[in-house]
Amino acid sequence: MAKIEWDKTGERKYQLGVSNVALYKQDKGAYPKGVAWNGITTIKESPDGADATDLWADNIKYGSIRAGEKYNFTPEAYFYPPEFGECDGSAEVAPGVTISQQKRKPFGLTWQTLIGSDEDDELGFTLHLVWGATASPSERSHESYNDSPDAEIFSWDCDTTPVKVTGYKPTAHMELDSTKVPQAKMEKLLNILYGTANTTPYLPLPDEVIKLMTT
Repeated sequence: MAKIEWDKTGERKYQLGVSNVALYKQDKGAYPKGVAWNGITTIKESPDGADATDLWADNIKYGSIRAGEKYNFTPEAYFYPPEFGECDGSAEVAPGVTISQQKRKPFGLTWQTLIGSDEDDELGFTLHLVWGATASPSERSHESYNDSPDAEIFSWDCDTTPVKVTGYKPTAHMELDSTKVPQAKMEKLLNILYGTANTTPYLPLPDEVIKLMTT
């Protein structure tokens, strides 16, 4: 048996940053035609739910049942791609003319966060995949231009509806660690997500991702 050791060289890992954000509008249960989302500054993940309900019998705690878990997140950005307008409840009625308070289209999202360690600050990355997301209306503040100007930050509170995963409970979120996933498989997935000179980018459903990673 080995003794536990802390802070071994190469094992002090951390995550930072957010990059390579891509948006995929949902269409009939699929997520075709991904587009780049430039200007993202932050994506805050805020899972919710899984609250415990205690069961009592014979004057003792008999057991505990946990509620389902929800995956919520909040992207913040300097701007957003035109394709996100429908997801934010806007409709373009003429070139450059939009109206709000319309139906909000579900979407998928992907992004990367860097993985670093005490030996290498670019050890790899975590790839995040999100399905079944919808954005809620958010507050926006327009301030006067002054001697210390700063760009406006847009933000959206987003919740999700999980999608089916064969052999598991439905999920709305998946993470892939590039330091553990074989490079060839990760490159194939990135080509699917971001497209190539000959293919259109799209967001595969969980079963397709799992099949790619396990075969």
